[in-house]
Amino acid sequence: MKTSLTPLNRNIILAALFIMLTGNLSLFKRLLEIYPLNLESLPFLLSLTVFFTLATMLFLLLISYGRATRWVLAFFLVASSQAAYYMDQYGVVIDTVMLDNIAQTDLREAAGLFNMNLVIRTCLLGLIPAWLALRYRPVIHSFKTELKSRILLLFVLIIALFAIVAPFTAGYASFIREHKMTRMFANPIYFTYSGILYAAQKFKSTKVVALKRTATDTVEIGNKYKNELIILVVGETARADRFSLNGYTKETNPELSKQDVVSLSNVSSCGTSTGESVPCMFSAMTRKHFDREEALHIENALDVLYENGVQILWRDNNSDSKGVAVRMQYEDFKSPTLNPICDEECRDIGMLSGLDKFIASKGNKDILIVLHQMGNHGPEYYRRYPKEFEKFTPTCKSSDLKNCTPQEINNAYDNAILYTDYFLSKVIDFLKKYDGKYETAMLYVSDHGESLGEHGMYLHAAPYILAPKEQTHIPAIVWMGQRFDYKIDQLKPYRDYPLSHDDLFCMLLVGFEMDSKTCEARRNVLFENRDLKKAGKK
Repeated sequence: MKTSLTPLNRNIILAALFIMLTGNLSLFKRLLEIYPLNLESLPFLLSLTVFFTLATMLFLLLISYGRATRWVLAFFLVASSQAAYYMDQYGVVIDTVMLDNIAQTDLREAAGLFNMNLVIRTCLLGLIPAWLALRYRPVIHSFKTELKSRILLLFVLIIALFAIVAPFTAGYASFIREHKMTRMFANPIYFTYSGILYAAQKFKSTKVVALKRTATDTVEIGNKYKNELIILVVGETARADRFSLNGYTKETNPELSKQDVVSLSNVSSCGTSTGESVPCMFSAMTRKHFDREEALHIENALDVLYENGVQILWRDNNSDSKGVAVRMQYEDFKSPTLNPICDEECRDIGMLSGLDKFIASKGNKDILIVLHQMGNHGPEYYRRYPKEFEKFTPTCKSSDLKNCTPQEINNAYDNAILYTDYFLSKVIDFLKKYDGKYETAMLYVSDHGESLGEHGMYLHAAPYILAPKEQTHIPAIVWMGQRFDYKIDQLKPYRDYPLSHDDLFCMLLVGFEMDSKTCEARRNVLFENRDLKKAGKK
């Protein structure tokens, strides 16, 4: 029958099967780690295997057409063999960071990765299959025949996908929520997705955007005798009333309570979502006048600091910088490519890895490091911390918060705050090493809060005019090193002073001993108390 499997479609199916068998050892290894092979787990493991195989077939069918098919298959056979080698050998995933590393690798670095194992594997599992795909050209039928065959095959594969998922819907729901890292090893689908994303990022970065300059009158103030090293931690979904430093009855800040910090207890967010709050807090615009699209074309605090000699690094364990750090050095810590501390997901503490090397490379210059946390990102709060931080129990283990009791929800959320406490204490310990060489300081501020069932509301992103305080009252914590211009004891009387994200722009300028008329009308502790600077000088 004319609409049966044509030679062209047969070759695509064979290529997909070959890639699954030879290029997905890391994927199968991780599936077996999650679901150890036994009679109970075997049916779901088989279902997952068939699912990824069918998905690979669908993927190749959707991108392979006509005479170009053999070239597409040849490319993916070689590329998949290379991706598989590095995933199997080094445990990496081929994400945008890894692709950027590949693009930046010179011949000397590439030579260090060259060995006979790579050559043999590339030849056997990449080049020879690719040569066969190019050498044996399938007979291509008429367009109508090929189209009918392709549509029928796609239909069969889609039905098959539904059929193998249907008996295990709960298992797939759990797998999708809990094992994002494992899905990154799906070859070639994930590295193709990463390649498209990487190309889009590069295209976006090459677009010329006319930026409106901000605070062009910025000048240095005071007599600087040491350079500043400041770490700004941008928190995620943390609310002020869950910090024991602010009076919460549960001990959620056991580590920070041992440090000499000030918890600013009266701080409001600019928005109720990350996409709104993060660009707003770095903008010179106030919340009332903030426009996200307009902000993309106006310099933010990082731009102003960079133009005035501050070296800047943004490390992200969240979604991204929401347009704030597009002109700065940016590092993605959401995968094990850069982040050395990953289990179910990559942990915030991993963002401290390698910072010593970055600081050493900047010599005698002011440095600002921004660490964007995963923090308390919901609704799966129980995933935001390693198991050893599960101090408050029982905890909610579901993404559907209405299936959990208020106690379970609050316990899971508070455990994530406990992990943030640990992370911030380690940031402070890291900075203490540089007290002799730099004027060091840490500022932590969350992007927005979270509703945990109060007033029948969960999560965040409520319209600001209607948002409850749980979504807008955020924690902010300050630590200052021994040589920093301002002294922590002089800040403590102002812990209840009303502040907001609107103040961050100018607080960063003050921290780096800079001033601008942009900040004259801002309500800011350090600006309103300029005598603190004079009194704090040694």
